[in-house]
Amino acid sequence: MNPTFGEKMADKDYQARYGVYAIIPRKDDTEIVLVQAPNGAYFLPGGEIEADENHQTALARELVEELGVKSFEHSYLGCADEYFYSRHRDTYYYNPAYIYASHKWQAISKPLEDFNTIAWFPIDIAINKLKRGSHQWGVKAWQKAK
Repeated sequence: MNPTFGEKMADKDYQARYGVYAIIPRKDDTEIVLVQAPNGAYFLPGGEIEADENHQTALARELVEELGVKSFEHSYLGCADEYFYSRHRDTYYYNPAYIYASHKWQAISKPLEDFNTIAWFPIDIAINKLKRGSHQWGVKAWQKAK
């Protein structure tokens, strides 16, 4: 059973939003990159898996869009489910978050999305900054797997 974060309220209709996210480390795995959305919230790089995509295709697209990065080697850490309400979209979401660890990556371009802020943080600080419990869980799972 997947770890679950957020509260699923019985009287709400949740829209499924399947997402894939990556832990991208540097400096001998002492820092990871986070993406800060325009609303100030921090997330792992990644996002929604589109209808015609598998995990690898979606992850590759999202990393180029958000970071301008290509990941050459990555491993699957697991999935954590999250229930949340988006004020921006006025929608309740069920968000299974599939988390991957990147072992080798390379900057290949500027990020295609220019509205986010990219920042590197020491692991403990990154965990505390992450908005989603599923993303925090993913970083902790990565730490245990190392």
